[in-house]
Amino acid sequence: MKTMINSKLAEENPTKLRAQDFRLPDETRIGYVRLQVSNLERSLHFYESLMGMKRVRSAGTSSILSASGAAPYHILLSELPGAIPKPAHSSGLYHVAYRFPHRRELAKVFHRMYTRNAVFQGFSDHLVSEAIYLADPDENGVELYSDRPRVDWTRRNNQIEMATMPLDLDGLVAELGKGNAGDTDIDPNSDVGHVHLHVSDLGTSEEFYHGLLGFDVTQRSYPGALFLSAGGYHHHIGVNVWAGKGAPPPPPEAAGLLGVGIYVPDQKTIETLARRFREAGVDSSIRKDEVLGTELLRILSPDKLPIEFFTNPAK
Repeated sequence: MKTMINSKLAEENPTKLRAQDFRLPDETRIGYVRLQVSNLERSLHFYESLMGMKRVRSAGTSSILSASGAAPYHILLSELPGAIPKPAHSSGLYHVAYRFPHRRELAKVFHRMYTRNAVFQGFSDHLVSEAIYLADPDENGVELYSDRPRVDWTRRNNQIEMATMPLDLDGLVAELGKGNAGDTDIDPNSDVGHVHLHVSDLGTSEEFYHGLLGFDVTQRSYPGALFLSAGGYHHHIGVNVWAGKGAPPPPPEAAGLLGVGIYVPDQKTIETLARRFREAGVDSSIRKDEVLGTELLRILSPDKLPIEFFTNPAK
């Protein structure tokens, strides 16, 4: 059995890799990310004390965090002592994007991190959202963002218009004056809005995420990048070849992304996906995850990244 989508599979099964007969439900969203880190306590300081996520529980060398301190879970940290940074010219994580439900919530998180000497890497206005960039202690890319209302998003040529412009940081910080300045808790409705990945080939990734999984392509105008989503969102998945075409997966001893959990709203979607994988000759498995407390449909991306679909909320 083949373990991943590739160009040979596309040539052998061209009709099975088209999304014309299947689209993911509108309610589909990113549920969680699994991250491998070199020092668990150091990472917990970043995600808890700086970002404001709450620890649900820890067991041995692993911890689960969420915005509320309960399910649904958003970050699963696993420690590998001495893990090395992801090599620059490898596939895998570009950044995980944590979404805050209001502009003021983004301002609160920025202010807390700024006053605690976080090192920021960039500030961008993407038209559909406002974003702040930095890295966690293992150099995993982190985006903090809040969306503009969907009615303000512009569409051109069947694409959602996005850009990278300077962020009005003064205007963002001014949001802090619109509420209780002492309110520093993270909003419990914060979540993982999207993940952006380094991949080895855009065409193969489009076959996989669009043709097989059923995400819609929302933007293909960025050089070397492609953006995909469900339900008309600007993107749940971003892929790029900025680490180099043909970039290999990172070695197992590297810190970084170990998997992405994608929520779908019903068991019928899980069954449809499993059938599509079988018909495409792509290995997948369904298993109970004891940590999350739910069943996962697991498949490997072309770059050997585990993608896990689930429907029952973790408890």
